Amino acid sequence: MDKKPHAVCVPFPAQGHVIPFMKLAKILHSRGFYVTFVNTEYNHRRLIQSQGPDFEKSFQDFKFETIPEGLPPSDRDATQDPVLLCDSIRKNCLTPFQDLLSKLISSPVIPPISCIISDGMMSFAIKAAQEFGILDVQFWTASACGYMGYLQFDELRRRGIIPFKDDSFMEDGTLDTIVDGIPVKSNIRLKDLPSFIRTTDPDDILLNYLGDEAQNSLKSSAVIINTFTELECEVLEAIEARFPNIYVTGPLSLMEKTIPESKLSSFRPSLWKEEFQCY
Repeated sequence: MDKKPHAVCVPFPAQGHVIPFMKLAKILHSRGFYVTFVNTEYNHRRLIQSQGPDFEKSFQDFKFETIPEGLPPSDRDATQDPVLLCDSIRKNCLTPFQDLLSKLISSPVIPPISCIISDGMMSFAIKAAQEFGILDVQFWTASACGYMGYLQFDELRRRGIIPFKDDSFMEDGTLDTIVDGIPVKSNIRLKDLPSFIRTTDPDDILLNYLGDEAQNSLKSSAVIINTFTELECEVLEAIEARFPNIYVTGPLSLMEKTIPESKLSSFRPSLWKEEFQCY
């Protein structure tokens, strides 16, 4: 076990992030990794409700751990409010994750941690990894194009373009303005960027959180992007010019099909229980 590589995977706690992260984790596991998959306590309760209390017992060398996200306890079977969730993650997740790493490191029955792969929106894991001297990697679960868009938030704020001065930007053609300085050939307009820029509030939590997280990802050792070169070659080259340690993983769905059949390979981490009566 000491020779087995060990990846700690930390997805953002929303279904659209958990699914590609699980695909990546299963691929790593099939290549010989021991995997610790870290959910928030809220989402792990939902996963147990969906999959049953014993769903993970048959997974060999693939374990789940949890950290609190800092929000009040709730039994709702729904995605948490993104504004409250992002604000709470930023304020509350670092220390519990550090405690979890300490527990994993001191365990005599699991391999030493080789790397931490955290979601591009969970950059607190970068700081924790660096404090423990562990290789840190970020996984951007959306496209390279989306990643490039979020990387522009910081510059747009610096230039005073966002937040907008008043609500007229929605109707006066402002969103058709071409954004100078984005290193791709296409004429990118403001309305082509992620919609979180569409605010007049300088303290808007999602605007600041997502922009900051994109910049923080560049502090990691490497960034994995959920795409493939033939699909987004131009954007990937532009990102690499700024941050050379970029790797692509896709198409994850096709790669997942190469995994040998097992209970883990067929596992689908849906946070909602299937409604069989709908078939």
